[in-house]
Amino acid sequence: MSDGEPARLLLVDDHAIVRAGYRHLLEQQDRFTVIGEAATADEAYAMFRQHRPDVVITDLAMPGSSGLDAIQRILRADAAARVLVFSMHVSSDLALAALRAGALGYVTKSSPPDVLLRAIADVLAGRNVLSPDIAQALALARLSGQRRPLEDLTPREFDVLCMLISTASEQEIAQRLHLSVKTIHNLHYQIKSKLDVASDIELTRLAISWGLDLAPSSLYAVPK
Repeated sequence: MSDGEPARLLLVDDHAIVRAGYRHLLEQQDRFTVIGEAATADEAYAMFRQHRPDVVITDLAMPGSSGLDAIQRILRADAAARVLVFSMHVSSDLALAALRAGALGYVTKSSPPDVLLRAIADVLAGRNVLSPDIAQALALARLSGQRRPLEDLTPREFDVLCMLISTASEQEIAQRLHLSVKTIHNLHYQIKSKLDVASDIELTRLAISWGLDLAPSSLYAVPK
């Protein structure tokens, strides 16, 4: 981005009406311009490679691979990429997973518009940023003094966990993440081992108790 030119943004959200609303908000600012929109992680990755935006603003719950996968793929393509998560979930665990995957910030959709605009500017400058509700959730989690088992999961394991609790099968997850069924089976076992649960029912109950009901199964439906 040259001096004086607006920052180039890529919007990633599976709801077109949501993208339209935020495009309108962002393009009212002289300092920003939206150069593309994507509805899936695959589209986000392709558009990033094509347009090289200054900031990627992405949701987490999308059809197929989640926003966490999109973040990791984008950062593998360009380690200097700047990503801001924009999610409906006020979850310290999701925020930590996003930051560990490489995002610079996490803002909730319930935040006032000015919080989002400031967060984009911070991420553009290479600074980490959290919306106030997420910052509070993280502070409270740290004050408890207890390490959350979810912190032991890798970003890939966290992504698979979110798909598992959306009732996706190992075969479906393998297809969406372009991995072998054996790899997903091994990740499934590792997740249950790290979280110390014996069954998928226990795994789902535990994850939902932590606010990780990332998306209903319909969001992860395989396109016909």
